[in-house]
Amino acid sequence: MPSSAYSRSEHLRSLWPWLPLWTAVALLAIFSHGPMPLYSTRTLAVAWEMWSHGHWLVPHINGQPYSDKVPLLFWMIHAGWFVFGVNDVWPRVLEVIFGGVELMLLATLARRLFPNRPWVAKGAPWMLLALAYAFLFGLQVMYEVLLAVWVLAALLTLTPKAHREEPRWLLFGLFIGAGLMTKGPVMLLHVAFPWLLGPLWNDWANRHRARWYGRGALAVLLGGAILLAWALPAGFSGGDEYRHRLFFTQTAGRVVDAFDHARPFWWYLTMIPALLFPFSGWPRAWVALGALRRPLEPGLVFGLCWLLPVLLAFSLISGKQLYYPLPEFAGAALLLAGAIAVLREQKPKLANTAWLGTWPLGVGGILFAVFLFVLPNLVEHNLMHGEFIDSTSQYSRFFSVVFVVLGALLLLRGRGELRRLAVAGLIGTLALNTLFTLTMWSNFDLRPAAHLLGAADAEGRAIGYVGNYEGQFHFEGRLSRPIERLSEGESIQAFARLHPNGLIITRPEKLADSDLRYPLLVQPFRSSWVVIWPAASLAAQRAGHTPAEPPHPTRLYQIDPWRYRALQ
Repeated sequence: MPSSAYSRSEHLRSLWPWLPLWTAVALLAIFSHGPMPLYSTRTLAVAWEMWSHGHWLVPHINGQPYSDKVPLLFWMIHAGWFVFGVNDVWPRVLEVIFGGVELMLLATLARRLFPNRPWVAKGAPWMLLALAYAFLFGLQVMYEVLLAVWVLAALLTLTPKAHREEPRWLLFGLFIGAGLMTKGPVMLLHVAFPWLLGPLWNDWANRHRARWYGRGALAVLLGGAILLAWALPAGFSGGDEYRHRLFFTQTAGRVVDAFDHARPFWWYLTMIPALLFPFSGWPRAWVALGALRRPLEPGLVFGLCWLLPVLLAFSLISGKQLYYPLPEFAGAALLLAGAIAVLREQKPKLANTAWLGTWPLGVGGILFAVFLFVLPNLVEHNLMHGEFIDSTSQYSRFFSVVFVVLGALLLLRGRGELRRLAVAGLIGTLALNTLFTLTMWSNFDLRPAAHLLGAADAEGRAIGYVGNYEGQFHFEGRLSRPIERLSEGESIQAFARLHPNGLIITRPEKLADSDLRYPLLVQPFRSSWVVIWPAASLAAQRAGHTPAEPPHPTRLYQIDPWRYRALQ
């Protein structure tokens, strides 16, 4: 067999079994329930509005240009819709494809950075696929997993190959451009530091600094030119307000003084244990990191040059969300796998002692299983109550068996510790997602409301929303017209006078008696309610009058036992 064919064969064999396992679990999880409000439904709403109104250049939401995002993900969704028709299956399959590509890119990156430590290329994907938060967020139809693909691809072009040390600068620029078209200027933050600090980890960069920085700068300019090739015509097409928000308000507002998601400087540090779970509960991982000593090999330096500056930069930015540094989860898996590989070579006793094994997670899994088993008794005897607790208790004993098995798996000793931990973490996350689907998904499933609104929109009836509407009904209801944003008071009265046969959506925290008598539909949503009123009835109720009796009783959807007791 030719050497190149042999190399490809070896690479394909190295994907087994983590890639099929992850793909099967991801497909089961992402199709266990519908698209999640508000993340997935908002993305689908923008894609649907672009599609239905022919807004191919400028993203739109609820009838207005949408400056928060750039259009590459929407175009990729449209590509599938051209082939398969409009549906919510293709966008979810697309997210699974993105996740699988990310895992393969990480394995390739690890192979390049640790050529003398093949275990890193085998271990890093196992670590990434088992990170609970990254897995669950990857089930959202969002931009971050696709962004992570472009980040890893761009960084991969900087790493040396056996027959070529110089980076592939053209590909570097193209991947930067793809990332900019996925999430905007934040793409540069994810890739800038490994490039700027290249001489610390890349021998070729250290020997040819002028070419490294000169050609790298040209590649960055190429990526920026790709973004501008869309942004300039889009800005002129979308109007003055859209152009101002696109070029100035969105990025600057989040960096300097966040108008959304503002959190303190240290917030990400406190979230690291949750973000890195289950490996944050594995003592061997922390010991491996703590045992690192200089001089560090290039792959480890690369990981530090990537993670530490990005963490600092995101901490300095005013707006913070847990998913903003999602591409760096791959960097964390790379660094952890590299550190453990060094520990296995330099300190084999620490690398093999059972005291640093997965037993804390195993004990925790069994204790959690005990809690799930006794939960129905705690609820029955009024020792614990709450919406999640009451709903979960109906199925918790079935799932306690799963966590007993996973806990026992983590208590095993011997070879394959990392794989056992990764499998347990992945299956445990799937089990929790399934438990959520069986118990709490009904409080997130907006299909009844969306279908009612879709029928009203098809009849030409105007729809208003009291509060801040975020597109959660547009895709599922296939709405063709905007929903008017209203506020309490005269706004409701004016809408009802102008649209006497229209509908108004409200989001009360608690329901009054009139909320169960005069609306068309009531359903729970998160910790509140979605109530759809005839506009005339809501206007009369808000004005202190008795609304006319409806021709049909109010439709109540998905009222779980906890909610039912709250209504009583």
